[in-house]
Amino acid sequence: MIDGVKIKKLKVIPDERGFLMEMMRDDDEFFQKFGQVYLSVVYPGVVKGWHWHQKQTDHFVFVKGMAKVALFDRREGSRTNGEVNEFFMGEQNPILLVIPPGVLHGMKGIGVEPAYLVNTPTEHYVYDQPDEFRVDPQSKEIPYDWSRKDG
Repeated sequence: MIDGVKIKKLKVIPDERGFLMEMMRDDDEFFQKFGQVYLSVVYPGVVKGWHWHQKQTDHFVFVKGMAKVALFDRREGSRTNGEVNEFFMGEQNPILLVIPPGVLHGMKGIGVEPAYLVNTPTEHYVYDQPDEFRVDPQSKEIPYDWSRKDG
């Protein structure tokens, strides 16, 4: 696992009315602070990524559909520099994924419906100076292939 990346298995509490799923609490061991909450939707087969942040920690939860999330550690001095992690997240695997600053990340919608991501980053988005840096999703500097792996 890439240094600083954490996973929290989410508990779904169903009853006859529906269900409740807690995502993040201020008493979670990884909680730092609140920046904002936003929803991002990725369509099936579409790749959103790569990008990274200098200051921001992301907390990804897919609340509808399924997505593949890939991480790449290119932080100088990191003990996991060069490592890739891949996670399948969403309705079939309800987890919260903590992505630390400096770790490149991207997502691909998998399945037949859009995947809905709720992110609760530690920083709010600053429109005139965003803490977001992009790398082409097909960049050869990242040892990852977004294509589906059949077999």
